[in-house]
Amino acid sequence: MGRDLSALFDPVSVAVVGASDDPAKYGHAIAAQAVRADGRRPVHLVNRRGGTVLGRTVAPSLSAIGEPVDLAVVSVPAAGFEDAVDEALRCGARAIVAITAGFAETGDAGRIRQQAVAERVRAAGAVMVGPNCLGIADNTTDLFLASDTFTPGAVALLSQSGNLALELQLRFRPHGLGFSRFVSLGNQADVTLVDLLADCARHEGTRAIAVYAEDFGDGRAFAEAAADAGKPVVLLTAGRGDASARSAQSHTGALTTSADVVTAACRDAGVELVATPRELTVAVAALSGARRASGRRVAVLTDGGGHGVVAADAVEAAGLTVPELHEPTRQRLREALWEQSAVANPVDLAGMGEQDPASYAETIAALLAAEEVDAVLMTGYFGGYAAAEGGLGGGGKALADGEKEAARLIAARHRATAKPLVVQSMYPESPSCRTLAAAGIPVFAATEDSARALAATAPAAQRTGVTPLPVPASPLRESGYMETRRALEEAGLSFPAAREIHDETELLAAAEEFTGPYVLKALHLLHKSDAGGVVLGLAGPDELLAAFREMHARLGASSYSVEAMADLTDGIELIVGVNRDPRFGPVAMVGLGGVLAEALHDVAFTLAPVPAERAVSLLRGLRTAALLDGVRANRPSTSKRPRRPSRRSPRSAPPTRRSPRSRSTPFSYARRSTRPRLPRRTRVTHPSPHAEPPT
Repeated sequence: MGRDLSALFDPVSVAVVGASDDPAKYGHAIAAQAVRADGRRPVHLVNRRGGTVLGRTVAPSLSAIGEPVDLAVVSVPAAGFEDAVDEALRCGARAIVAITAGFAETGDAGRIRQQAVAERVRAAGAVMVGPNCLGIADNTTDLFLASDTFTPGAVALLSQSGNLALELQLRFRPHGLGFSRFVSLGNQADVTLVDLLADCARHEGTRAIAVYAEDFGDGRAFAEAAADAGKPVVLLTAGRGDASARSAQSHTGALTTSADVVTAACRDAGVELVATPRELTVAVAALSGARRASGRRVAVLTDGGGHGVVAADAVEAAGLTVPELHEPTRQRLREALWEQSAVANPVDLAGMGEQDPASYAETIAALLAAEEVDAVLMTGYFGGYAAAEGGLGGGGKALADGEKEAARLIAARHRATAKPLVVQSMYPESPSCRTLAAAGIPVFAATEDSARALAATAPAAQRTGVTPLPVPASPLRESGYMETRRALEEAGLSFPAAREIHDETELLAAAEEFTGPYVLKALHLLHKSDAGGVVLGLAGPDELLAAFREMHARLGASSYSVEAMADLTDGIELIVGVNRDPRFGPVAMVGLGGVLAEALHDVAFTLAPVPAERAVSLLRGLRTAALLDGVRANRPSTSKRPRRPSRRSPRSAPPTRRSPRSRSTPFSYARRSTRPRLPRRTRVTHPSPHAEPPT
């Protein structure tokens, strides 16, 4: 069910502690907004000096009000913050909005103070937003406790930046978008992003949830809440680079998370991840309505060849397709258009719009009705006739009126179908385009924005949900290389034979147990290959012994591993890794391995645990996935796999040392070799020479 935040968004009464007549103080801005809803609920202003604020008599303290206070906004200097919160709790406050700064964002001492206040709030059965926040607003309950006014609408904005909220308000306006709620997250000492996300998912006045976050708190809980929201969630996050991570830390005391992990969590949970406020606006404009494409096939309609080609490229760059239209659809288009019109896809009116503006609507109707089309993008000059009224285009009032009528017909066609329609226009503010926007058709000035909007409505190719974490296993008593191998074998993974040895006698005994070629690894070294502690392809006991003597003389390791080397003659080497992210928990990685791992960096991430079907989906999503099916001379073999050479018939290839691997990834990983066909079960050959114990 989640936490009860009713006192936060629809309180019985409100008090602003720190209300001021000084326009330079935040208490003035909050008080001015709060009194706008004085008719909805009692609003009390509190200032320890008494007197008046905004022409209203103020109370010198919360206790002096003489009646319970349901929600208290605290905007006082940090030195008086704890006393103000404690008084609010004594006066019965069920919710606190803490504007005051100077806590976790300042360092450890501030974090300790913040934690102590949050514990007292929770012990009293109350909730607190902040501290170090900019307030909240709920347009559905006339609650105005932020410094600015937010246009009413159906988008809930949960943000760790006030300025970004103001920018989004400006960007939303041309699309007819507004806010159901606004919450400045602050330091999330008590009420978290996850709490707010879950509450907005239940809120009837919210159709879409926009998030700007620098700190997810419990990232896995965020992903789970977003996956269960039942409403579009669009996320703009920070900390992808070193500079932004430093800024986030100084801004809200936030702990940012690896961009790869955030991207994987968003994909798994179905969250629309964006990089800029402009892109967030595009995604929200596309998702705030109820229309979703059933596939990724887009028909492009243009009134000029250049716009059509550019739009088609933008659509494909956004991960969608622009397929050729089927013959029945082409025939319908030929009957509606003239001979020079192109009807394959993109569909080009080729001047027909100037002869008959209604041709726009007829073409849109045909494309929306086509079975081979999941969504439609109209791009180009539409809107220009009504905007110019006979100037540009030269058609005069008749063309302008015809275009306006076409816009009304397009809106009617749009209402009759569930397929998304997005428009790019050179004149997005024209009367015709405003008619489309009023009908719920997103209109953009930029081609890339229209393509991105369609991508947001398309089904997520790899959305899998978030698999619940299993009951924790018993911790490993030993976490060395051989112990980790045994733990993985007990979990069902198979490895080539291996023996831990300490001297030449044990080495030769191991060589008698299984045939070569062999692998020799120096154990108990953090980065084995960097130190030259791995040698591959040792054909027989003599080569194995020589390699051991050289390695031991150089490294002097306490023990070594002698292993049978896997046969990779018709396999593809993969890299598989796991890590425990401080915010998102267990994360898995898979990608192309071997010497190409660093060169191509073709890897994919997902929240663990990973079901088999998701693992296959990740592999299929790699840029180099075609290699798994075999390419040209490396097609999967249909003959029996050759036996591994024995000591009596050693391979002629000389022993090979592993090349050093980049240490930039924190993932512990193992190499896997798989025959090219998928989804056949893969077989673990041997752990990477760099693999650390699983975390």
